[in-house]
Amino acid sequence: MQPESASDVAARLAATGYLCDGDLATVTYLALRMQRPLLLEGEPGTGKTSLAEAIAESLDLPLVRLQCYEGIDATQALYDWDFPRQILHLRALEAAGGSGDVEEAEKSLYDERFLLARPVLAALQQSPAVLLVDEVDRADDEFEAFLLEVLSTYQVSIPELGTVKATTPPVVVLTSNRTRELHDALKRRCLYHWIEHPGLEREVEIVRSRAPEVSAELAQQVVTVVQQLRDRDDLAKPPGVAETLDWARALTYLGTAQLDLASAAATLGALVKYREDGEKVRQALDQMLRV
Repeated sequence: MQPESASDVAARLAATGYLCDGDLATVTYLALRMQRPLLLEGEPGTGKTSLAEAIAESLDLPLVRLQCYEGIDATQALYDWDFPRQILHLRALEAAGGSGDVEEAEKSLYDERFLLARPVLAALQQSPAVLLVDEVDRADDEFEAFLLEVLSTYQVSIPELGTVKATTPPVVVLTSNRTRELHDALKRRCLYHWIEHPGLEREVEIVRSRAPEVSAELAQQVVTVVQQLRDRDDLAKPPGVAETLDWARALTYLGTAQLDLASAAATLGALVKYREDGEKVRQALDQMLRV
């Protein structure tokens, strides 16, 4: 089940449609063998989240995703109690006429059937699994400290039920767009890799692999334009690989066989997400595609 080498990792990922270079395949292989979390940083759209999805698919493991956001705390990551069902349970006990043991009734409220497992607890319970902690840089310092504790022991304590420990540590992938620096303590716990935008040839391969409906000629044209746009330093958000794929698919769905200014302008919403960027890209396309 586990890959035998970095090249095996690359082949398995490629079978899911995810193409990676040797460095990324190596660090992924080491994370799997050493059972260490993998911290991926890079610009948005470079395939960080997609790697976790591809790892789960290639290993035939469930993917459990924790989407981080400002203000997230341990409750959203760990567990909560199903309050409405607990109330119904109490009413059922009352309807049964019970004037039974109050302590036993209270205990029954915190039975595992009323436990709502959030992503981190769910990953520990389902392990082996892949736990994706997405955009961890959006969370705060306290949440980082919580993650560090969980990733050090792969167990959590539930006061009403006891300790839940993963029999097999989950495969953990953390992603960050580097909107802020993560603490050294969390980084030291992980293997680290910075994902760059792919080169032209590899990005063409990615488009052909992930969107086989796109012709080879159109894929080459689209990627060439996107690569030139990424070299600009005046865009609020240069297009990532995800935008390349969306744009190539959009052009194909409109029946475009060869990229031209009219089709490019009509599908610009798949490529750029800011109004100001749209105006700059239109001007750039006018120069690139002018016959």
